[in-house]
Amino acid sequence: MEAIMAKVVVLNGDVVNYDGQIDWQALADDVTVYGVTATDEILARVAGAEVVVTKEMPLPGAIVRQFPASVRLVVEAGTGYNNHDLHALRDMGITLTNIPAYSTQRVAHTAIMLMLNLASSMQVQLRMLARGDHRNFSNHLLVPHVELNGKTLGVVGFGHIGREIIKVAQALGMHILVATRTKRADRDGIHFTTQAELLAQSDFVSLNLPLTEQTRHMINAETLAQMKPSAFLINTARGGLVDEPALITALQAGTIAGAGLDVQEVEPLPDDSPLFDLPSVIVTPHMGWRGLETRQRLARLVGANITAFLAGKPINVVGD
Repeated sequence: MEAIMAKVVVLNGDVVNYDGQIDWQALADDVTVYGVTATDEILARVAGAEVVVTKEMPLPGAIVRQFPASVRLVVEAGTGYNNHDLHALRDMGITLTNIPAYSTQRVAHTAIMLMLNLASSMQVQLRMLARGDHRNFSNHLLVPHVELNGKTLGVVGFGHIGREIIKVAQALGMHILVATRTKRADRDGIHFTTQAELLAQSDFVSLNLPLTEQTRHMINAETLAQMKPSAFLINTARGGLVDEPALITALQAGTIAGAGLDVQEVEPLPDDSPLFDLPSVIVTPHMGWRGLETRQRLARLVGANITAFLAGKPINVVGD
């Protein structure tokens, strides 16, 4: 990557570079990287910077409105930007860009992985092995084990990741329902329908939406009650899409069969969360975007955003 003549500050680089394999210094000729930045440290650390890079880190409006005039660009090193105060950035004349498609395949494969594991009760089998219980080998298989082919997958949202999940699911022989805000005609073996019909008919429901005030807690006690008792919820998008206490209640009551959650409403998930112990649940630590190749691609695309902006041809601008 060609050196960029700008002062760049990365405020929480360790989120991406937790294993030392990502080279943030390649972003520009003058890069300062902080592993972690507390809210009360932000202003001092962005002093004199032209570009600020964050990854899923809240930038409160009260802080943004005190940014120095030097800051012209904030790059969210990820897809979701609900952690930024768009009004404050706009008022300060600061451009916000994101990286909309860097982890499409990896996140989609995480969703498929969760479905495959839930279909075969893999988490239950692994727990049995961990406590020395080998009865699945000596007796008939003691846990539910079903095929994905022939099952119905409901995909809520039709963005990059949703479409990639559909591609893999169709290769596995699944039937596809999709619910979107925009009415669409059926195509390519996909039936576009309402969210209510999708919830009622799907064996697996995959959430693939950004977190907004309109989508927050879209999965709640009411919508969970619309799902089949044999259905599984898959969330690789944002934890806040799901009312977590309502989900836990539904899982404990058998309202739905189980869940695969790569994202949680509070991250990291508290140690005392019942989600860790429910046998019908797989929780993973927001790993969908964390593959090495995915993070390397992310860093390259952050650099591309910065280069394009400084050349007067900004890309991936939020709000365009």
